[in-house]
Amino acid sequence: MEHAVVFLWFYGAEMPRKIIPLSDTIIRNSKPQKTTYALFDGDGLLLRITIHGTKVWYFNYFRPQQSRRNNLKLGNYPALSLAAARKTAAAYRQLLVENIDPQRWIELQNSQASEEALNTLQMTCEKWFEVKFSAISARHAFNIRRSFEQHVFDRAGHLPLKDLNAQQIIEILKPLEKAGKLETLSRLCQRINELMTWAVNTGLVEFNRLTGIKAAFISPQTNNMKTLAPHELPQLMRRLSSASIQLSTRCLIEWQLHTMVRPGEAVKARWQDINVDKATWTIPAEFMKKRRPHVVPLTKQTLSLLRIMRPISGDKEYIFPSVRHKHGHINRETANMALKRMGFENRLVAHGMRSLASTILNEEGFYGDLVESALSHEDKNQVRRAYNKADYLKGRTEMMQWWSNHIEAASLGNLSMSSWYNKQPA
Repeated sequence: MEHAVVFLWFYGAEMPRKIIPLSDTIIRNSKPQKTTYALFDGDGLLLRITIHGTKVWYFNYFRPQQSRRNNLKLGNYPALSLAAARKTAAAYRQLLVENIDPQRWIELQNSQASEEALNTLQMTCEKWFEVKFSAISARHAFNIRRSFEQHVFDRAGHLPLKDLNAQQIIEILKPLEKAGKLETLSRLCQRINELMTWAVNTGLVEFNRLTGIKAAFISPQTNNMKTLAPHELPQLMRRLSSASIQLSTRCLIEWQLHTMVRPGEAVKARWQDINVDKATWTIPAEFMKKRRPHVVPLTKQTLSLLRIMRPISGDKEYIFPSVRHKHGHINRETANMALKRMGFENRLVAHGMRSLASTILNEEGFYGDLVESALSHEDKNQVRRAYNKADYLKGRTEMMQWWSNHIEAASLGNLSMSSWYNKQPA
């Protein structure tokens, strides 16, 4: 019924031909009547006064491309003053000059505001996690999530992504610097920037305001993976042969040294992934750091290690089974603990054997891409990576056999034997 009355205001015969602008005095003195009526200020601005005395501002206009009138509510008087109502109406008239419907414009603004309210830092992180975690290991994903939960979400998770600035995030991360956790701080700055780059690319924000936050903090000292020099390989093999450790642990260390895989990949080696006829070990994508399968050529020496482990493993799934857990694999820290007992504390860690292999193979003149492929490192050149999907398997097979021969020669105390092994048939 009220809408019908409003319709009569605009089109009734009693609408004044000449509109006198309103004043606060006129508005205050206007009392409710038996029916709702309106006071006109001109240029589409009017004040509706109900039978209960409520005074409501409206902007009346022709909707672009629709040729019909529309009443757009602006607010109640006196909360919205006469001057403020005129200013709002003037802004809407400017939109009409640009052929923009004020009501549609308001709806769009509200929609964007709602979307921005959902795009908080934490909500955006959850969206990014879905993409990021699909390409990395579960352990890596856990570490990334935990770093945000421990150091970011409590103080900044609720903030709208578009309003974030460098000063806010730097202030939030300062406690890490004060606590001397510079490695954690550096990784977190890198992850935050990766998040923001993803947000820019997906249209959530226009640009990354956090690009330079890492420069605001002390840089951590470079701490390279502890490894041995090439000439110390014979020492490692001598100590390994005489160490008071379990046979399965000794085989695990040798397996990792020969195959050049990461500790977490070595302990998850399964019998079902071994192809003895083709002499290959195919590591499933879910076990790899970069979530892509990796084929490792098996040498005469690594096949010998499998023959040693077969009766120890029995019918268990993993080549290096856990002693404590019936269906589990050996702990990834087992090799590190053994190396410490062998006297290599602060000199060598299990992961450092990859660096040792890389150094020796590069020094021996092996093609760099072969070495990187054997280490399952992703080529940063996207075009070249697309052409290298064959993984240089033939070249890597020959290189891996040379490497196993070199290790065996080192265990015999005569590295010159490696050249002799190279001449022998595979």
